[in-house]
Amino acid sequence: MPEFQVLKNDIAQTRIAPAPETLLETGHVRARIDRFSFTANNITYGQVGDQMRYWDFFSAAQDNETNWGIIPVWGFADIVESTHPDVPVGDRIYGYFPPSTSLVMLPERVSENRFVDATAHRTELPSGYNGYQRVRAEVGYDPKGDDLRALLWPLLITSFCLWDAAQAADWFDAEQILVLSGSSKTSIGLAYALADDATSPKVIGLTSARNLAKVAKLDLYDDVLSYEAVDAIDASLPTLIIDMSGNGHLLARLHTMLGAQMRQTINVGLTHREEIGKQPGFIVERSEFFFAPGHIQKRLSDWGPAGFQERTQNYLIETTRRIGAWLEIHHLDGLDDLRRTYPEILSGRLDADRGIVVVMPD
Repeated sequence: MPEFQVLKNDIAQTRIAPAPETLLETGHVRARIDRFSFTANNITYGQVGDQMRYWDFFSAAQDNETNWGIIPVWGFADIVESTHPDVPVGDRIYGYFPPSTSLVMLPERVSENRFVDATAHRTELPSGYNGYQRVRAEVGYDPKGDDLRALLWPLLITSFCLWDAAQAADWFDAEQILVLSGSSKTSIGLAYALADDATSPKVIGLTSARNLAKVAKLDLYDDVLSYEAVDAIDASLPTLIIDMSGNGHLLARLHTMLGAQMRQTINVGLTHREEIGKQPGFIVERSEFFFAPGHIQKRLSDWGPAGFQERTQNYLIETTRRIGAWLEIHHLDGLDDLRRTYPEILSGRLDADRGIVVVMPD
């Protein structure tokens, strides 16, 4: 059973390592992984793997010195073996997996629509990653939508949470919002939510010169600028920065330019892989790292599970439909193909209108 691994202290280094197939104990299931997305979001998992415990979800095989790690992915799998009375062979699930061929799980809190993997080491990890949707029980489920769901839903739930958190904070009294790495799918999902919100301040997307025309064509942001053109930003306006780039030099430049008008910076991802150590001019006191699972837990407490699903489901479905109208999905053939394409994803060179889905061989 092969699995895709990265070196924890240098995630540019990768390998395909064999992992043993374990016997299935009573109450467990084996899921054969069918397909999963791989995006800048997964790169972030690797870069904050120690701080946010992403390495802890799935242990790397053939790793006696614990140097290698598994970057988790979102996708679909089919139950191919089961000793659990309520989760039969043939069930199809959506959720959090290793980039591998299969995963053994211990389903608990099984309902018609979902279950939780209660494997011992996962019970101490954020619960939002341990739930699996039994998609065949969903009204209108169509496997033709699996690629878009695997690719977009993990990103769009973060987009929704960012919009919700910023709105709840009354936009931090900002009169403009700067979205850094405006070509990322999470940024675009956020831009859709902001565009639909009449209370939102104006929104400026910042992106690379290479992606400038494609992002502008989406007509989501009030303005789109390249990273080289940040001097065109009105520094006299109170500003909220939502950063998906992790580009410390750019953030420090914006903080210096805006000064007291930089009301808050929300750091979300690290899509540029640049050193994000605090640069001279970076305002630490008004900067925060945004952890979407923490916000999800808060809203589950505030709204209850049914209320949370009601508020998020329409947004996820509608925004996926909108993005699906222009997004080009590129399929990779298994883990070797992922390993070949991984440097391109790691470098942030993927075009704004392209998404990667890995399809595992039968």
